[in-house]
Amino acid sequence: MSATIAQLERVALYALQSTLALDRNDARIEVHLLLQHALLVNRAWLISHAEDSTTQAQQHAFEVLLQRRLNSEPIAHILGTREFFGLPLKVTPDTLIPRPDTETLVEQALAIITQQSSYQVLDLGTGTGAIALAIAKNRPLTHVTAVDFSESALDVARENAKHLSIHNVTFLHSHWFSALNNKRFDVIVSNPPYIAENDPHLSQGDVRFEPKSALTSGADGFNDIRHIIEQAPQHLNPHGWLLLEHGYDQAQAVAELLVQAHFKEIGHAFDLAGIQRVTFGRV
Repeated sequence: MSATIAQLERVALYALQSTLALDRNDARIEVHLLLQHALLVNRAWLISHAEDSTTQAQQHAFEVLLQRRLNSEPIAHILGTREFFGLPLKVTPDTLIPRPDTETLVEQALAIITQQSSYQVLDLGTGTGAIALAIAKNRPLTHVTAVDFSESALDVARENAKHLSIHNVTFLHSHWFSALNNKRFDVIVSNPPYIAENDPHLSQGDVRFEPKSALTSGADGFNDIRHIIEQAPQHLNPHGWLLLEHGYDQAQAVAELLVQAHFKEIGHAFDLAGIQRVTFGRV
């Protein structure tokens, strides 16, 4: 006899809470996402049809997805998508999974780039294209150049841009500034690798499934941040801005590096948890 949607949900809730130690609310969100994906329905339909019976094929499809999650595979990889700044983005193991904390970087950039601006913006290490596409979508007069060293990540970013019909972005294969020649920008944004190579968090949670090259940066986590800060003034127009996302405890060190590179008007932006998540300065 086939199980109802509600029965599948109850079993999955218990499994996720006991195996992954998720709280009930987070577990329920994940179960709903997996059910929606397996049944090819939206959340409203799912809730209103909780007592409907599922077919054997639907039940099997859901159980396969659930087992992948119970094996700790990130929900974004299982679904193949993640929403960021209101944009549905394709996600693969070749990219970082866009996170809500990074929306702080986009918000700070949009505070600088007005609706009437025709700014030139550079996104360093674009990954899925999340930051570049969010800025481009919300500032259509601005042109964003998005670079990444990973061709696989760039393929994902280009696909996201095409799917979202966002055309004011150019994607370029480059190791940070290496392929940009003498091109200059009004705003440079980046969420670079900033985790120390021996950080214990690398063996926990979703980061176990993400590319290490997009996460770690030397013994102290600052190699790429130092490089970007040192090189950015050569690629910024007069009075241009550099905005960097960083770790929860790195704001002061990043600010000191900006001071050493003669940036001015240095400040910080806070994420939803009240943590200094972004540090910025102006040449």
